[in-house]
Amino acid sequence: MAIRVEVWGDYALFSRPEMKTERVSYDVMTPSAAQGIIEAIYWHPGLRWIIDKIYVLSPIQFTNIRRNEVKAKASARAAKQAMTKKNLALYLSTKEEIQQRASMVLCKVHYVIEAHFELTDKANASDNAGKFQDIIRRRLKRGQCYHTPYFGCREFPVNFREYEFDSVPTAYAGEDKELGYMLYDMDYSDLQHIRPMFFKATLHNGVLDLRDCEVHS
Repeated sequence: MAIRVEVWGDYALFSRPEMKTERVSYDVMTPSAAQGIIEAIYWHPGLRWIIDKIYVLSPIQFTNIRRNEVKAKASARAAKQAMTKKNLALYLSTKEEIQQRASMVLCKVHYVIEAHFELTDKANASDNAGKFQDIIRRRLKRGQCYHTPYFGCREFPVNFREYEFDSVPTAYAGEDKELGYMLYDMDYSDLQHIRPMFFKATLHNGVLDLRDCEVHS
């Protein structure tokens, strides 16, 4: 069963994996980012969300910002040692590890996410599509979420609500815009070799249609 969720915010950063030194955002929200937003609002092991379309309601705009980031992370080995040995501190010194990085981010973003869900083998006997549909719509009306959804980075929070209109006026009606290859999702079928999946994205009339896109690993 399909549902539409309107999302908007001041900034977004859907990082291109090929950019190493500076963070550069894709032109449009990625399918995996859209799925993350929906799952932040309502997730259940008995269902699996599938993103069908992403409507771009505001013109694509970029801006440059500089952010302080921590350049290191605590290793699993250090964490294990801290758990087994006394008086061994486990921490990162922000003063020593901080670095400033430039990012090219999207600004004033506004989308409508169209998605549907399928029941999984973890659904209970009492679970059904109508029940889940009622729950997600109730949570959208109340503004409920398990954690604050975000546009690519946690410092860019998402405002959301159910989109209840039939038509969606996009910012690029009557236009086709080639976006090149975009990240679709990560393939976790082999946990020892997690692989990114990409697809060739085209914005047709301001809509990124994901229903029949060809995905490449």
